[in-house]
Amino acid sequence: MHITPKGRHDMKIGIIGAGNIGGNLTRRLTAVGHDVHVANSRGPQTLSALAQETGATAATAEDAVRGAQVVVVTVPLKAVPALPAGLLDTAADDVAVIDTGNYYPQQRDGKIAGIEDDGLTESRWTERQLGHQVVKAFNGTYAQDIIDKARPSGDPQRVALPIAGDDAAAKQAVTALLDEIGSDTVDAGGQDESWRQQPGTPVYGLAADAAAVRKALDAASPERTAEWRA
Repeated sequence: MHITPKGRHDMKIGIIGAGNIGGNLTRRLTAVGHDVHVANSRGPQTLSALAQETGATAATAEDAVRGAQVVVVTVPLKAVPALPAGLLDTAADDVAVIDTGNYYPQQRDGKIAGIEDDGLTESRWTERQLGHQVVKAFNGTYAQDIIDKARPSGDPQRVALPIAGDDAAAKQAVTALLDEIGSDTVDAGGQDESWRQQPGTPVYGLAADAAAVRKALDAASPERTAEWRA
C-alpha cells in the first residue's frame, strides 16, 4: 500500500454503482487522493462526465474491482444477484467490501424471501450473493450529506455513521476511510446486529454525533414494520 507524502494511504477503490451515493463517494474519495474506478450497469461510456469531473476512472465492474483494496457495492438490492459471478475474486486478498444497500420491498425491490421469510439481515443476504463478507455503511446516509456534512476530525459539527460487520480488519479499514472523508464511526456490532441500521430504525437517516448514533442503535427494534415488508 503506497503512502503519499501527506501520510495518506493512496488505495485503489472500486465503486460498483454510480447513483447518488456512488457518485458522491466517487467525489469525496478522489478528493482525498484515492485511485477510484467506478462502474455502473450501463457501461463506462455513460460515466464520462463523472470521470471528467472527479479524475476517477470509468470502468467495467470487473476492471473496477481488479486489485482493489476497497470495493463499494452501491446498487439496488434486487440488482445484487445480477452482478458478475466471482466479481470479488480478483480484488486484493484483504479487500474491504462496503455494502450501502437497503431493502425497499414495496418501493423498488419486490419481495426477497431470504430477508423476509428466512430473517436474514439485508447485508447478510448481500454477503451470500457476493460470496464475501461486507461492512454495512452509508445505507442510512443522505447522499448529499457525504459532501455537505464532511468535517475534519475533532470538529464539533462532525457526524458519525454506524457500520456493522464481522471482519474486524475490514471495519478498521472502513473506519479509517470514513475519517479521511470527514465522518466519525460508531461500531454497530456484527452482521447479525446490522438490522439496527436498516430502514425504519431510529438511526436510519440520522445525521448526528457518535453519542446520538449509539443511542439510536440501542433503541432499534428487530421487527420490520409494515412499510418495510412486501
